Amino acid sequence: MASLIPETTQKLFNPETLRSAAKQSERCLIVPVRLRRAIKRYIREQDEPHMKRKVLRLSESLSEIKGVNRMLTESSSKERFEDPFKSMEQSKRWKIKSAYGDIGLKYRDDESIAYVASRMPAVYSACYRVLSEVRRRLPGFSPARVLDFGAGTGSAFWALREVWPRSLEKVNIVEPSQSMQRAGQSLTQGLENLPLIHSYDSIQALSKDIKKSEREHDLVIASYVLGEIPSLKDRITIVRQLWDLTGDVLVLVEPGTPQGFSIISQMRSHILWMEKRKSRKSEARKSKGVNNKNSNEVATLRSGVHIVAPCPHDGRCPLVNSGKYCHFVQRLQRTTSQRASKHTKGKPLRGFEDEKFCFVAFRRGQRPREPWPLDGMEFDTLKEQNAKRNPEDLEIDYEDLLKLQAEAEDRRHELVNPVYYDSDGDDDVDKDLEVEEKEDKTGRANVGGGWGRIIFGPVQRGRQVTMDVCRSIKRDCSEGTFEHVVMTRTKNPILHRLARKSFWGDLWPF
Repeated sequence: MASLIPETTQKLFNPETLRSAAKQSERCLIVPVRLRRAIKRYIREQDEPHMKRKVLRLSESLSEIKGVNRMLTESSSKERFEDPFKSMEQSKRWKIKSAYGDIGLKYRDDESIAYVASRMPAVYSACYRVLSEVRRRLPGFSPARVLDFGAGTGSAFWALREVWPRSLEKVNIVEPSQSMQRAGQSLTQGLENLPLIHSYDSIQALSKDIKKSEREHDLVIASYVLGEIPSLKDRITIVRQLWDLTGDVLVLVEPGTPQGFSIISQMRSHILWMEKRKSRKSEARKSKGVNNKNSNEVATLRSGVHIVAPCPHDGRCPLVNSGKYCHFVQRLQRTTSQRASKHTKGKPLRGFEDEKFCFVAFRRGQRPREPWPLDGMEFDTLKEQNAKRNPEDLEIDYEDLLKLQAEAEDRRHELVNPVYYDSDGDDDVDKDLEVEEKEDKTGRANVGGGWGRIIFGPVQRGRQVTMDVCRSIKRDCSEGTFEHVVMTRTKNPILHRLARKSFWGDLWPF
């Protein structure tokens, strides 16, 4: 296998760059200065009493909606997800005009204020984590035209500005709640270099307002919204409409609950099934000799779909009907507004919270074929490593050891000291602050490279590390599996060290 790989490709990864390429998780995220200040200013302007009570009522309302949606019958669309890859004759194509906004909770002023104070930083952190991975997996992707469906108060928009600060030109927002739209506009006051922003209350209004040639967006994102739509039939219709408006990448994000995973899994299966059916129809037309050169060229550019993240393959999800659900977690430091509005039931409030989420990112076109990360790479066994040791390296310099211990102790104290949000003060928004796009110059784990995904947190038992990994079992990434991987130092010291440093959500090189 190694002989078939170009020499430049073999040098792409080495034992030192595997870790930097595999790292996808974000440690404890700190909400940006601008957003913290904007939230605090907005809440101060509203001057709403009994904030904790309103936040608690919002949380109870959201939980009630999720419970009702879970009990709804799935009627005509249920069979489609039991086997989304059935033949065309067994599934009927249907179209329904559905306006987003027919949900159990109408976001009025009280709910919008409570949402900004309690939920917006957490939703922002999940969106930032997802979009950051899309940028790392697709280094050449820089969206200019973006559609934010179910935008709410603009959590995804703030994440977009942090991830791609220089490429955004136009952002279309679909949000039926006028109160949420007003809150989002208020939060962006005073920001410089904003892209052109248009707000709509439905997809239908968006489609009527813009030209047909402008309907395709480089990036379409729908975060924390599909779970609030009661009907599964409407969810499918909306996702189909969003996919039609997608020119390149579609991102769906939901809470990290069994219901959130179910929604993401259903939408994932449906889009893959839908594109597979289109390709079958296209092949059938070609076999019949029906050719149109211009239409075929356009269809080739748009045909096909593959998963950017988190799935390492485009086959059936191996966790379906397994009793487990694929979700991830992002830790964030609580903002001043969260610390002031959270209901703690008499217990001391922690300085951080963990936001669990599920997501999937699609991209149009066929998955690229790239060498897998371990192709052509040779690892020394533990015996070989020990044989190569220089006896002089085993001697201990106690002065250097004491110096290293002192430095480690200083770093430990720096980590445990609390971070004070001086920027949450009453100063105006600092307009001179510039958002710099982070450049990752280390190795990249590209989409076609056969990287697996660590689904749950690795567990260390003595000298062995156990991980649950979702990975592709075919070179074309058309089929995947879920495996329990055990790494020991004796088996492979390099990968064992990599496993010890891995976190929930990171990639794995096979």
